Amino acid sequence: MHKMNQMQPAMSQTINVEQLHIALNSLRTLRSSVSNVFETLSNGLRADHGEDGKDKFLLELQELLNNVNVNLRDLEQTVNTIPIPTAPFNLGNTTYLSQETTQDRQALYTQLVNSYKWTDKIHEYSSFAHTLLSQNSLKRSYINSGSGKRRGKLQSNHNVAPLQVDNVINNIDRSYNDMKITISRPFASNAIVHINLSHVLKAVVAFKGLLMDWVMVKGYGETLDLWSESRHHVFRKVTENAHAAMLHFYSPTLPELAVRSFMTWLHSYVNLFSEPCKRCSCHLHHTSLLPPAWRDFRTLEPFHDECKQ
Repeated sequence: MHKMNQMQPAMSQTINVEQLHIALNSLRTLRSSVSNVFETLSNGLRADHGEDGKDKFLLELQELLNNVNVNLRDLEQTVNTIPIPTAPFNLGNTTYLSQETTQDRQALYTQLVNSYKWTDKIHEYSSFAHTLLSQNSLKRSYINSGSGKRRGKLQSNHNVAPLQVDNVINNIDRSYNDMKITISRPFASNAIVHINLSHVLKAVVAFKGLLMDWVMVKGYGETLDLWSESRHHVFRKVTENAHAAMLHFYSPTLPELAVRSFMTWLHSYVNLFSEPCKRCSCHLHHTSLLPPAWRDFRTLEPFHDECKQ
């Protein structure tokens, strides 16, 4: 008996919710029929009414008004079936907001309701996102929460001391006699690396800590900046390939190796205009008329974009 008494409020609450849904649907139908009446009145007589347009218009309007009366009667019957609450709603501590006399605080209840709706939607959407993400079987992250093995703590390579970045870049600079690398920091602590490659090209690489974020390649006689492209088609092509190389060598666990590998790849362009393509053995491609602007990531051999396939 005690369990039956506990189930009765829950069942009545379910019925009330269903009745509320029915009442809201009836109200929506009524509003739609009223909108049809006003839309017909605003349009007035139309060409499809024919010669007896006035009579047809009045008949159409009468039919729409009858639909409004039917929908209104349905709404009244549905509302009458909803039981009236016997006790006041429990609003918790928010009931004390009605006692506020300050003008600025009288709108707090509306703000609280909006905040509740917002947080409720966040909870709903986060549940959907968790369900979708948990179905993803691709494990490309370096951190796997389901793994039983103990892993070392991964360092954040976005926030690295500027001295450490300078040491890495300077060590790479000393490795090449025909490639000059300089460092500047116009934007806070992140480094901007300028590269001059043996009177062949110039490049600028933006870093976030030890991770490469952006690269731009231009001709040796052009003004170098991060955002404007080169006026020469060949260096625009080299910039595209440099972005591909930057993504290829990306490694958050071994950032120094990634930077050194990228610089080695970029240094292979020292023979951009002198070494022919390894596939067709031509300096200029017969259709694009460009030198081999692609370098293999492993062998660093030159290829035309059309010949690298």
